[in-house]
Amino acid sequence: MSPFTGSATPTPDWHHLRVETADGVATVTLARPDRLNALTFGAYADLRDLLAELSRERSVRALVLAGEGRGFCSGGDVEEIIGATLAMNTAQLLDFNRMTGQVVRALRECPFPVIASVHGVAAGAGAVLALAADFRVAEPGARFAFLFTRVGLSGGDMGAAYLLPRVVGLGHATRLLMLGEPVGAAEAERIGLVSELAAPGGADQSARALARRLADGPALAQAQTKALLTAELDMPLGAAVELDAATQALLMNGADYAEFHAAHTGKRRPKWRGR
Repeated sequence: MSPFTGSATPTPDWHHLRVETADGVATVTLARPDRLNALTFGAYADLRDLLAELSRERSVRALVLAGEGRGFCSGGDVEEIIGATLAMNTAQLLDFNRMTGQVVRALRECPFPVIASVHGVAAGAGAVLALAADFRVAEPGARFAFLFTRVGLSGGDMGAAYLLPRVVGLGHATRLLMLGEPVGAAEAERIGLVSELAAPGGADQSARALARRLADGPALAQAQTKALLTAELDMPLGAAVELDAATQALLMNGADYAEFHAAHTGKRRPKWRGR
């Protein structure tokens, strides 16, 4: 995302999220615990806009996405979203579905790693938010459920049919998206959906530790790695290696590459600057 902005100023308060930033790490918490952090129209829009703002500011080097209370996120709010969509026309429905997809694109395209801290349920859109993160840290009691077919909709919602086969393979993705059955944390780790299995009650702590490790690392190199992982999913090998070559040539002119060599020869730890 481009760092250049028009006349708009940063948003001082997010009504549908709790946002905390410290030392390059942002923690974004879905904060409707009484509704298992079910998403509303406003929550989707805030996530989309927040990720765009943080991407432009370039002060965040890692982001933790978490849920308050008993679970990560139960998906779209049945009362506030499903009821409302039944009264919408096709153009309005297209606008809404495009917005939810923009959230997923923002998670994939933001120039910093995103760690989903998952406890309890991650269902429907909540499961896709976790899927779109770069890392998923889950507690043993966590469960993922892509419930879209169970409400009469396609399992390929918000990019799930694109992302999930690339994370767990086509066979597992077909089962999860078509049947909508929940998968526990142990199986999710086995098939590659979970990046790290935390101790009971320890997802937030483990996610913050991973975010700290990433934020203290070479931010520009990590941002380019994320960009290449997304861009090269659909590229032929020849195009991919050419893009890799161009990216490495740019990074070899960067301050962090020179800093690594200076630290190595000086027998000290690198002081990464993200440049």
